[in-house]
Amino acid sequence: MGQVTIYLDKETEKKLKNAVKKTGISTSRWISERIKDKTATTWPETVKEIAGTWGDLPTAEKIRAAMGKDNDREPC
Repeated sequence: MGQVTIYLDKETEKKLKNAVKKTGISTSRWISERIKDKTATTWPETVKEIAGTWGDLPTAEKIRAAMGKDNDREPC
């Protein structure tokens, strides 16, 4: 497991300590979780679960139907 040293100004350090204290986990774990959250390349499960739950939104096909027909493309 890698180790990193960071330098914080007093105000930022105070904010960090307050945030960590509220969670009850170690500072290392808190920072590690923030890094994982900020560098994630997939949507969180909570976001995936709500996909498609808005019944009042029109489908993509319905939106495109009102747009008309595209012009034909020029041959390559």
